[in-house]
Amino acid sequence: MKVKTILVSQPEPKSGTSPYHELGKSQKVNVDFRSFIHLEPVAASDVRQQKVPFTDHTAVILTSRHAADHYFRICQEMRFEVPTSMKYFCMSEAIAFYLQKYITYRKRKIYYGKQRFVDLIGSIKKHKSEKFLLPSSDILKPVIPQLLEDNGINYTRVVLYKTVCSDLSDLENVFYDVLVFFSPSGIKSLFQNFPNFEQNNTRIAAFGKTTLKAVADAGLKVDIEAPTAKAPSMTMAIEQYIKKVNKK
Repeated sequence: MKVKTILVSQPEPKSGTSPYHELGKSQKVNVDFRSFIHLEPVAASDVRQQKVPFTDHTAVILTSRHAADHYFRICQEMRFEVPTSMKYFCMSEAIAFYLQKYITYRKRKIYYGKQRFVDLIGSIKKHKSEKFLLPSSDILKPVIPQLLEDNGINYTRVVLYKTVCSDLSDLENVFYDVLVFFSPSGIKSLFQNFPNFEQNNTRIAAFGKTTLKAVADAGLKVDIEAPTAKAPSMTMAIEQYIKKVNKK
């Protein structure tokens, strides 16, 4: 069956030059966006119950901009003044530059990886004497604590925000040819909103191994997979699939 409509389970990119917009134009398909999940802050009172002494830590590991936002939010709410000596270990250069929103960038010790946590662990290992704080969501990729523990890093995780399923009830009678997922949370949200969901002719696109597993565990079939050697990005994988089925 041909593909005419696609729903991406993420917020619409603010940039007008998004690869999804380009995909829609080049393949003449309608691409819509809808976030299946959203983040909610953990209150300072609940953070205190985790009994994590912020003052004991000399370095912070930031895996996303959200982690940075909620770290500085909770520091302010708990009246903890972040010392100028604090070291920051960011999963990407973009996250490192984002810190300018909160600190004087050039006067701080900031280290960053390329995109994956495994790229950052080398820098962390060089500073083993530090006591690391890991601000995170209630959902954390297992590879992160695993790498920290395997390398003997002294760290404490603190949950500062939660991943919550969004209300999708307005989509109950709306159907798309392709649903695009990027995390197990998206699949969880799909079935929380529509417990009786049946795939039928809907194609499922899944990014990453954990998402692929979540799709399979839910009894669904993956039609479009990324990243692969031929399609390192989701838009490339979708484009290749559309060219294949729409030419029939």
